[in-house]
Amino acid sequence: MSDLITIILYTTLGGALALVGGSILLTRKKLSHTITHALAAFAAGSLLGASFLDLLPEAFHHLEELGIEEGETTIFMAVLLGIVFFFLLERVIHWLQHPHREHKDTDPKPIVPLVVFGDSVHNFIDGVVIAATFLADPTLGIITTFAIVAHELPQEIGDFGILLHEGVKRSKVFLYNALSQAAAIVGAIITYFVGTSVEGILPFLIAVTSGFFIYIALSNLVPQIHEENKKGFAILETSALIIGILVIWGSLSFLGHGH
Repeated sequence: MSDLITIILYTTLGGALALVGGSILLTRKKLSHTITHALAAFAAGSLLGASFLDLLPEAFHHLEELGIEEGETTIFMAVLLGIVFFFLLERVIHWLQHPHREHKDTDPKPIVPLVVFGDSVHNFIDGVVIAATFLADPTLGIITTFAIVAHELPQEIGDFGILLHEGVKRSKVFLYNALSQAAAIVGAIITYFVGTSVEGILPFLIAVTSGFFIYIALSNLVPQIHEENKKGFAILETSALIIGILVIWGSLSFLGHGH
């Protein structure tokens, strides 16, 4: 079996396993208001956990491997760039969806396309990482694939929860996430053909993705948590957010994937 086919198979397997985790939510015929809010809070925690506990350490680790000694400021600039870029992107999407409305309070937040786009970027990078590690060492590639699946599972559940919370139909939720997972295959194939030349920008791509995760969690999800004032929701949603962080941390600690 050629290296390319092996890389595509493992990248596809990783995406399929992550989709299975998210699809658990689709087996429920009806999700209560409480569950969808808890899932949004869990998603916020998992995005923040993935950003600060996985993506940023990974970016610095790749920077160290490249021998770039004074690149820390550039990494943080890339995170800031990611936040500003996705803020501007959200404004553009918001304007395109509602160019003539004067009352901003009636406009829904354009979170759905942002989630799909951001997840696609993240999956693309996952595909790049899987392919790069396979090219370096097939055994390392297999370990990396399942490490990625471990932290993708809770995040995928969170993404499904966000889309369901925003009222997206279940069939479209699965379709959007399946298309997003396909970005990993594209990233893997491109990496296979360009070889090591992509490694020079990998830390910065990871940092930009981290910026997106921070932005989507704090600008879209956390405000939703604060908007709900029903009795008992504060404890539930706070707990769900913390659990999201702990699940990411536990997955990384168990697999020794953190740097």
